[in-house]
Amino acid sequence: MCAAQLPAAALIWWIGTYVGYDDYAAGPFGPYVVIAAVFLLGMAVLALPFVALAHAVVHIVPADHLARLAARHVRGPVWAWHLVSVVALGALGAGLAAVLWDMPFTSTALILAALGVLPVLGLAYFRRLTRITGRARGFWGVWAPSLSACTALFLLVVVGGMLGTVTGVLGYEPPVLSARQLAGVWRGTEGAVLRLDPGGRAELTGLPTESGDWSADPPYAVCEGAGRWSPGEEGGRDAVVVRLDDGCGQGTYWMIGGSEREPELFARFGDPDAGEVWILVRG
Repeated sequence: MCAAQLPAAALIWWIGTYVGYDDYAAGPFGPYVVIAAVFLLGMAVLALPFVALAHAVVHIVPADHLARLAARHVRGPVWAWHLVSVVALGALGAGLAAVLWDMPFTSTALILAALGVLPVLGLAYFRRLTRITGRARGFWGVWAPSLSACTALFLLVVVGGMLGTVTGVLGYEPPVLSARQLAGVWRGTEGAVLRLDPGGRAELTGLPTESGDWSADPPYAVCEGAGRWSPGEEGGRDAVVVRLDDGCGQGTYWMIGGSEREPELFARFGDPDAGEVWILVRG
């Protein structure tokens, strides 16, 4: 059961990582993401038995022992104690992860608890069948239903992910910023600075702009000086259009990304799917 749920859990992680976050106008299924997904799938097939065994040893088996110990001393259904034990050990693991690796406690505890529910309930189910029939389940008696559960869970996640993506429930939504919110100083790497004044004036320092030649290396021109900016739209996304007065480069669309709390401006230079992305954050 530990192995049965891992493919579905991995797919949920992939959907949450590459569908629910900003792809910077490249699309969630760009070439590098597809290559990475294929590579991770191959590695997952090889690592699945070992990961499942480790999960069982450090989480499921200890939770089972705790549940049976509690059931002998405190009244209550065994399956309920299984769930309590899984949640408690998940919280303990999340606490260690928060201390050692600075991982968020709440989300980590919920993930660990969720990964433990199906195995402990499956273990309790097989034990109950053994008591009723008086015959222990063999290798295929355990793996056959586990394989069916694995397939069903994986297909459920696939269908749910497709529906969520098509309907926009899982899609990324960039923040909506007014002209007043866009005004200010935005900074990028290598000393790039974009100052947007409320009156529509712009000042650039070491900022890349469209060169008009995708094949150039690099596919942008680094400019400094004064110009104008205005709200615009590019590729269905809100953007800031920046044009310099001295003619350095061309008008560049800096699209709005990030989140409401941490907005970003970004521009992709060169290949629309695999070009170089420059990101500006509030200075």
